[in-house]
Amino acid sequence: MSFTDGQKRGRTRGVWLACAAVVLTALVSSACAADNKSADSTAPPTSSSLPVASLRTSVQETMSKLQVPGAVVLVATPDAQWLEAFGTRTLGGADPVTTKDVFRVGSITKTMTGTVILQLIEEGKLKLDDPISKFYPGVPNGNTMTIADLLDMRSGLASYTQLEVVNRAMDDERARAWTPEELVALGAGEPAVFPPGERYDYSNTNTVLAGLIASKITGEDISTLLNERIFTPLGLTHTSMPPITSAAMPDPHPHGYMYGTNLSTMSSTALPAEQQAAARAGTLAPNDYTDLNPSWAGAAGAASATARDLRVYAEALASGRLLDAPVQRQRLESVTPIDPADSSGPGYGLALASFGPMFGHAGSLPGFQSFMAHDPQRHLTLVVLTNLQFSPSGEETANTIAQHLMGTLYSNESAAVPEAANR
Repeated sequence: MSFTDGQKRGRTRGVWLACAAVVLTALVSSACAADNKSADSTAPPTSSSLPVASLRTSVQETMSKLQVPGAVVLVATPDAQWLEAFGTRTLGGADPVTTKDVFRVGSITKTMTGTVILQLIEEGKLKLDDPISKFYPGVPNGNTMTIADLLDMRSGLASYTQLEVVNRAMDDERARAWTPEELVALGAGEPAVFPPGERYDYSNTNTVLAGLIASKITGEDISTLLNERIFTPLGLTHTSMPPITSAAMPDPHPHGYMYGTNLSTMSSTALPAEQQAAARAGTLAPNDYTDLNPSWAGAAGAASATARDLRVYAEALASGRLLDAPVQRQRLESVTPIDPADSSGPGYGLALASFGPMFGHAGSLPGFQSFMAHDPQRHLTLVVLTNLQFSPSGEETANTIAQHLMGTLYSNESAAVPEAANR
């Protein structure tokens, strides 16, 4: 569920991998109109200030290479927007993806949960340096672990999504409704990875626990909090968090696919060589995980949205529309390189990631992959949604498309893009 990889497995550990520095070209003039392949007549016209022909070719070539069935891509500036859908909702089907389709967005949800926590801090209901034990007992090192440690991914809590028991259940009990309490208990039941604050280590347990703390303070579940504090104020009418008992997705939506199973891909998302060859030959198909109940991801990754809504949200997130100026400034300043030895690599802070000059997050969960970011200096927004989590060779699909698009949209910049982390 985010822009990661790099340890033994990005999905299981969520350690970010700095992408190779992309050689970027300046924004060039293009008179090409955004001819939506899905015949979505509501898509806004494309300004000639965006290199649409180059962007479209990049998406199509990358989708073909990664064997992605369908995608939606959005690139926007204050006076231009290119929004286009590609491919089909089902593998080998004829029903086209449209720009109105809803996708599960995985770890992008983490920024939403983190925003609620920061709003509660603004309201004086908790502090970044409050110990976790003040709100939730029984967590290893809870007396020295802080709210900031949860949001910064520096708590040392093991991620429950690394556990075989969870991955097996996600394959065999797809309808299972996971409560946030049992998810936290699974992570907290494992030995601490390191003392709080020592270093960065991506863990879904952190954000699910943050969601529980927000619920304890307010008396409302995380779905209600996100709706009241983020979705409704921003007018995100096609963004939602389902109840934990439901695996249903809002219509219209594509099916979501993954090669292999949750259990078989714990150590590596890349298929064995012979299976990669079979996938390229069309004799091995990905599995359909659309019916997997996303409650296993909870406050760390269960939300769904459209590309248009994610544009609004990404711009609000980076510009501070949901927080007051001092807290927003603190949030942006909290983002530091994941690898202290690589100052140009991807960064992470208070439930917020950075990819070069862009702020946002990525998301990855069985069936879907997503990327959302906004550059507040250039006022540039990029959203990529796909219905295949990993390619046969293990690349995160939306992140890879985003990397290529950033290569077209920037000049003389290095863009670091992370990979999946909700696993």
